Amino acid sequence: MKHLTTAAALTAATLWGGLGQAADEVTLQLKWVTQAQFAGYYVAQDQGFYEEENLDVTIKPGGPDIAPAQVIAGGGADVVIDWMPSALASREKGLPLVNIAQPFKSSGMMLTCRKDAGVETPEDFPGKTLGVWFFGNEYPFLSWMSQLGIPTDGSDGGVTVLKQGFNVDPLLQEQAACISTMTYNEYWQVIDAGLSPDDLVVFKYEDQGVATLEDGLYVLEENLEDAAFVDKMTRFVRASMKGWKWAEENPEEAAMIVLDNDATGAQTEEHQIRMMGEIAKLTAGSNGALDPADFERTVESLLSGGSDPVITEHPGDSAWTHDITDAALN
Repeated sequence: MKHLTTAAALTAATLWGGLGQAADEVTLQLKWVTQAQFAGYYVAQDQGFYEEENLDVTIKPGGPDIAPAQVIAGGGADVVIDWMPSALASREKGLPLVNIAQPFKSSGMMLTCRKDAGVETPEDFPGKTLGVWFFGNEYPFLSWMSQLGIPTDGSDGGVTVLKQGFNVDPLLQEQAACISTMTYNEYWQVIDAGLSPDDLVVFKYEDQGVATLEDGLYVLEENLEDAAFVDKMTRFVRASMKGWKWAEENPEEAAMIVLDNDATGAQTEEHQIRMMGEIAKLTAGSNGALDPADFERTVESLLSGGSDPVITEHPGDSAWTHDITDAALN
């Protein structure tokens, strides 16, 4: 980790050290493993932005068996990164998650299909096997299929859902006609494995009108009644957004910071630099504050699922707040 510049260190010392205050601890649970998808947080840590805010931040990587909602429900994190469909579904089931910031403005989710599987348009989905991520990632897909009127139970006129692992093997091995991918990750794994863009048909959720918000910051509603917690989250969001904008402006350096924090050694320089470039497209245009119109669009998509919607009632404005970002940005 890089140290604060002298000026920043003096500022931090003046603001906090001089008062004899210990740094406030914050635990952040990521939605997935250490990669450029979370570069802004690693940059904020590496560049001393958290330290400047008198924060001691622990970043906990995720994984295939880690659901952020379960982690925060069990007291394992102060704040988690989750997709809004998962967060709102959890809220309706009784876990009162609240969106306090939305660094990602656009969706990177896609369904990537093989042309030789006979898929050219959504009308070709029935009768096909489609790979879908679960652990809360299935909700945008289920909402989309519901809007198309396509059953997901394998019945006549419907699709067979393959519970997809977090790899692209089902497409490569022709076990599925289509699989779930992200613009910044799995799509490029397919390309690196030997298939060309000409071999594929890609359906971006943004283009299908069913895009939902991804990678927002969520806390438990009850904690927002604690002024000290709100102050801590305000400083956390301010430093994190500073990290995200630094990452957008310095994508290669940000990718290197991510690699420095990858304890598994599983990531490669080429893949992380490419991923950071794609991630920057998704965070561009966001200052961290949730756009209410984007929230309503996501809710509308989740409610319009026919007889089996992802959520059954509008969650109301209590599912998000501008209090943190208003204080952080001003």
